[in-house]
Amino acid sequence: MHAPRTRVQRRPVHGVLLLDKPLGLSSNDALQKAKWLLRAEKAGHTGTLDPLATGVLPLCFGAATKFSQLQLDAAKTYEAVALLGTTTTTGDAEGDVVQRCDVDPAQLTPERLEAVQKKFTGPIRQVPPMHSALKKDGKALYEYARAGVTVEREARDVVIHTLKLTLAQADEAQVAIKMIVTCSKGTYIRTLGEDIGAALGCGAHLTFLRRIDTGGIGVERCVTLAQLEAMPEAERLACLEAPESLLAQHVRVTLDSDNAARFLSGVRRRGSWPDASAVAVFGDTPPALLGVGHIAGGELVPDRLLSPLEIQQILEGTPHLQASGTLEKL
Repeated sequence: MHAPRTRVQRRPVHGVLLLDKPLGLSSNDALQKAKWLLRAEKAGHTGTLDPLATGVLPLCFGAATKFSQLQLDAAKTYEAVALLGTTTTTGDAEGDVVQRCDVDPAQLTPERLEAVQKKFTGPIRQVPPMHSALKKDGKALYEYARAGVTVEREARDVVIHTLKLTLAQADEAQVAIKMIVTCSKGTYIRTLGEDIGAALGCGAHLTFLRRIDTGGIGVERCVTLAQLEAMPEAERLACLEAPESLLAQHVRVTLDSDNAARFLSGVRRRGSWPDASAVAVFGDTPPALLGVGHIAGGELVPDRLLSPLEIQQILEGTPHLQASGTLEKL
């Protein structure tokens, strides 16, 4: 008989793990793996990366999940490679080939690339790909696609803040375009690659996609799952950044203990502050993040608050590592 498996003992963990998501894992798979490694009770990610994409994926734990929407809304920067001359059913290398076309590199002059680059910079409209998690009538588009069904999708407005296209050689016979793009939320890089291929008259599909920045968080600050797994368990928590690391663009307001207690109870506070749409509010004794709010007409209005228990756990720092038995593999 097999010995009964010991369940992982979860614990309150608060902070942000800047993960460099590996190839082949979905964002949720990566989240669950990191959650297991940290034995965290509550976690969420800040925007989906395709399994074929790698790169920056901030993961929020505990109190930090209250601010995850900020990263969902943030501009993101990607490096991508689009192979020219071949279109696929999915817009990437996973799909079946739909069409092949000869590509003449001599026709892909710097001037032509610059013209296409300008065409796709600024506000553009995209038709979401069928192989995406976007829902139609409560069902993800990829579910329809897997069943061989194509449904009508409305074009959506997105913004390409910056775009740089350069010619790259995939191998002796194939030509590719390297793209570096900074874009608004909701942008599909696979669709951008397909549309650029169409504009060049030869079609294209993505063979490489890496998110290198989201909301000012660069990939150089990230840790991999392999690195996290190789650490002693006690060291993994040191990889977490404080929840306020997501609030770098917020105006900072510090309240004395009396006003902090009232604000934490959801009561507006009056002061001589200028109006601000995004404010990170801290108490001064002890110094601790209380939540976020906004200032209008001299009033500081609470929007999202931490609970007193969350604040206490953050102030206490690293949770006590209790005996947890054997960790189960995912």
